[in-house]
Amino acid sequence: MNLNFFDQFMSPTLLLIPLIYVALTIPILIITSPSSRWLNNRLTTLQSWFILNFTKQIFLPVNQSGHKWALLLTSLMLMLMSLNLLGLLPYTFTPTTQLSLNMGFAVPLWLATVVIGLRNQPTMTLGHLLPEGTPTPLIPALIIIETISLFIRPLALGVRLTANLTAGHLLIQLIATAAFILLPMMPAVSMLTSTVLFLLTLLEIAVAMIQAYVFVLLLSLYLQENV
Repeated sequence: MNLNFFDQFMSPTLLLIPLIYVALTIPILIITSPSSRWLNNRLTTLQSWFILNFTKQIFLPVNQSGHKWALLLTSLMLMLMSLNLLGLLPYTFTPTTQLSLNMGFAVPLWLATVVIGLRNQPTMTLGHLLPEGTPTPLIPALIIIETISLFIRPLALGVRLTANLTAGHLLIQLIATAAFILLPMMPAVSMLTSTVLFLLTLLEIAVAMIQAYVFVLLLSLYLQENV
């Protein structure tokens, strides 16, 4: 029974082709592209308004030199949000429940921010490893602790996204299984469980969007420290 619950996180294959590659291309297909018309449709207008406000919110505290990352981080957020939301549909696969995929997003982007900081302002970047006014006996220990915390950042990014989505999917499947089993025996309890399942699904929709936002927000904060 436990194995069946975790089967949903295995990458399915069709004709020996992993469907994770197909799932990664779906956000590109559902995102509308700008047209040459004077008036856009409602979907394009809503998408443009959302992207504009998101970009303003994320890059408000970032210096002008960091605004070059706007296209990359906005595209990443749209992709993560699309994958998270599409994974809530029945008979679908959520690629962002795979730690390898999330680490593939987190490690290169985190490493890029660190490299930019070491290239543009090495003194300030290395100064983050030692807080100002630290007592002399604590300097070696604090440098080690800050270095470890620096290298844990990409791991925390990937694990946070994976753990939140995995826990939500497991909880939805557990409650849905309970509601299905209780239906012939205790219909009233089954209806109550189904109500809880509906509320949990709404919560998971919010979590799917918030986690994509938090992932990109933390990357922008790491960028802010190094530009």
